[in-house]
Amino acid sequence: MVARPLIGVSTYLESGARWGVWELEAALLPAGYPRLVQRAGGLAAMLPPDDPAHAAAAVARLDGLVIAGGPDVEPVRYGAEPHPRTGPPARARDAWELALIDAALAAGIPLLGICRGMQLLNVALGGTLVQHIDGHAEVVGVFGSHTVKPVPGSLYAGVVPEEASVPTYHHQAVERLGEGLVASAYAGDGTVEAVELPSGGWVLGVQWHPEMGEDLRVMRGLVRAAGG
Repeated sequence: MVARPLIGVSTYLESGARWGVWELEAALLPAGYPRLVQRAGGLAAMLPPDDPAHAAAAVARLDGLVIAGGPDVEPVRYGAEPHPRTGPPARARDAWELALIDAALAAGIPLLGICRGMQLLNVALGGTLVQHIDGHAEVVGVFGSHTVKPVPGSLYAGVVPEEASVPTYHHQAVERLGEGLVASAYAGDGTVEAVELPSGGWVLGVQWHPEMGEDLRVMRGLVRAAGG
């Protein structure tokens, strides 16, 4: 039997999660993420926030890395003051995931950033974010959908060549692209919906949430690259 690639997925760290009779601090991840990895042919491993000094050692054990969605990136990370609509910081998670991204890029490990993960990839490479946009998270706590159009010739277009409807829930977006990154998909309103690093191997960020849909192609692309 061929071994499945081991794909690490970053997690939330929440002060009070509830299950059964318990309410405790918990490292957690919506089940859609590991299920998407599994359905795409990989083995999923959760990577809760840790000392950033351990990121390179963690990445060295992986075949691929997913930086999951979640809270807003703290604006100080890209030299900005907080917007009134920007959420509270998740500093431990920011530090850990930035270190994971740096380690993955240094090691040439295939990397997929999802929503916050795409934004954090952009910040890790010196880019900035728009702290609030309308129309991409219309109902609180409910995923919407819109179409994204790939840029011909991009890594993303090689995975999903046609305009496609995607599950979406975000209120921030890429502003200035980080060093080496290029936009590889756009929404109808011009919002950057995917970025990639042509000089860095298989590195892709998507602004939407593939774990909330049925299209496996983006994750299959990561898993194939991780198994190569």
